[in-house]
Amino acid sequence: MRRLLVLVCAIVLVDTMLYAALVPLLPGFADDYGLSKTGAGLLVAAYAAGVLIGALPGGIAAARFGPRTAAVAGLVVIAAASVGFAFATDEWTLGASRVVQGLGSALSWSGGLAWLVAVAPRERRGEMLGTALAGAIVGALLGPVVGGIAAVAGTKQTFVGVGALAALLAAWALRTTGAPAQPVRLAAVSAALRERRFVGGLWLMLLPSLLLGVLAVLVPLDLAALGWGAVAIGGVYLAGAAVEVGANPLIGRLIDRRGVGGPVRAALIASVAVSIGLALASRAPVVAALAVVAGVSFGALLTPGMALLSDGADRVGLSQGVAFGLMNAAWAAGNTVGPSGAGAVGDLVGDAAAYGGAAALCALTFILVTPRRAGAGTLPMRVPTEP
Repeated sequence: MRRLLVLVCAIVLVDTMLYAALVPLLPGFADDYGLSKTGAGLLVAAYAAGVLIGALPGGIAAARFGPRTAAVAGLVVIAAASVGFAFATDEWTLGASRVVQGLGSALSWSGGLAWLVAVAPRERRGEMLGTALAGAIVGALLGPVVGGIAAVAGTKQTFVGVGALAALLAAWALRTTGAPAQPVRLAAVSAALRERRFVGGLWLMLLPSLLLGVLAVLVPLDLAALGWGAVAIGGVYLAGAAVEVGANPLIGRLIDRRGVGGPVRAALIASVAVSIGLALASRAPVVAALAVVAGVSFGALLTPGMALLSDGADRVGLSQGVAFGLMNAAWAAGNTVGPSGAGAVGDLVGDAAAYGGAAALCALTFILVTPRRAGAGTLPMRVPTEP
């Protein structure tokens, strides 16, 4: 199981590294191609749009053909799309490459996470998912560094190298023992969408992806306008991801023992506070510091969301591959709306309004997950350890 955990961590690392690599490059692309904040937001959202398109097909493929097959296919697509990004010459080919990268990510995430859940003991599932998410955060940590390297050494060489890394991971996955395919029952999908734990998990994937999408557009553009370069902007995201790497396995262990309610409510309170802080900040060091805290508080919602999804799927007999496909759809919906919406709002009425909207969403979610009587809140916040 340890070898598979390392492999899955590496798969999600490459996915998120590609997504985050655009952050320090975004101001340069905006200058080169004359992109407004809306256009920059659409470029960031292109990756998530690809995930949204491929989410459910990717989950079905992981269930029907086995998680290993889906993961390998996703890595091959990512490798090809990375080479396409390396040789893109305008905003349209850049955007198309990002969409295809997202399609590959939908396959590899659904396959990799379903593969891990298939072999992990139920009582350690939260820890395993939290560790895999830590791998994704390492990718988010390395992504801005990769973008900074590309800004200095050249986009072609850097992203061809990333494509080669994805191909090597596909070869490694082929040499690893797979997990059996699972039947795809449409009735189970319908039942999952009526299961409160599952729906709560979907929301806890959509919300942080939307919030992180807002950060991915507004923070680098604001810091660039305040005089910071690509390497410095990459360092901001590097610092935030470094903190998250250690936090998520700990959150996973806490969920296994105590449930998800406490971590979720704490993360939401911090998210409200930091969103308001970003709306008011006007100096580059303050924006950078708040961006680090925001990345940690927003990202802390993801492991609880994954645990609720996995538990809800078990309760209604939904295959884990399809469950993680729906998870990808929720993440992609948030990360399509977040960057494009933040860019549009920023152009029309200013960044403070976009951050204010983020704070309002977090406050509303806090109300929904806070118990108002002896029972649970509107969204259930407990993952029992018994079947």
